[in-house]
Amino acid sequence: MESTPNEEIDLIDGVAAMFPETTRAKIRKMLTEGRVLVDGVVRHRAKHTVEAGQTIEVTDRAKGKEAAPPPASTKKKHKLKILYEDEAIIVVDKPAGLLSVATNKLEDDTLHARCVNYVRLGDERAWVHIVHRLDRETSGVMVFARHEHHKTYLQSQFANREVHRTYHALVEGTPQHHSGTERAWLVEDRNLRVKKVKASFKGAKEAITHWTVEDADDEVSLIHITIETGRRHQIRMAMKALDCPVVGDELHGAETNPLSRIALHASALEFLHPDNDDPVRFEARVPFMAR
Repeated sequence: MESTPNEEIDLIDGVAAMFPETTRAKIRKMLTEGRVLVDGVVRHRAKHTVEAGQTIEVTDRAKGKEAAPPPASTKKKHKLKILYEDEAIIVVDKPAGLLSVATNKLEDDTLHARCVNYVRLGDERAWVHIVHRLDRETSGVMVFARHEHHKTYLQSQFANREVHRTYHALVEGTPQHHSGTERAWLVEDRNLRVKKVKASFKGAKEAITHWTVEDADDEVSLIHITIETGRRHQIRMAMKALDCPVVGDELHGAETNPLSRIALHASALEFLHPDNDDPVRFEARVPFMAR
């Protein structure tokens, strides 16, 4: 399908006019897949300026019309499970056991390092910025920013509790109630051990964890979790408080570890896209839940 606007327009708006019933998310996917051309040249940026008289073309791969692949193609070798990427962000599914970012020990293999190496497959000067973290033992959705101003905006959303974060945990036993909210004040000691303290304790930070039992048997329960705050070990401490430690979490009282990992997964992340304020949601399949 082709269209020739009669005035200057952003590329995403031009494509949206061609497909009025298609969501912005699907249009962005068209862009990242390399299906959108302007005067015969593949364009990926949603904000690319289309001049009056230029022709926008959207190809249909199902009919055998293939556009050029985007820069830094995910077909190149890398150690990432990419959920989504565009000019502003890259969203990945973090594996359990991998650090999000390097500590003061300057580890070489971290999720951040893998993302930097990935974007540099297309541009050796490219970079990604750290927005938030997951504990080493936790798997799931993480977002990185491609530019400093995108990082700042995303971090402000986290700080203002405007990001919707969903987790799933497999825990030992079954909580006494079907759902609830665990509110606690946590503090880290100099050895990075997390402790539950009173609100008046110096350095204490509030941790708010909402949880619901999704499934249960005689031994374990699958818990759906949302958090308002992002404290280190927050969810693991909350499950411990319910006398239902996360499977594999020996530090907080677990007695079993059949999966050879701590069964905690960041299953979804929802925020406002830093480029246009569109609400976006990204999900990663829970690895310890049946398909």
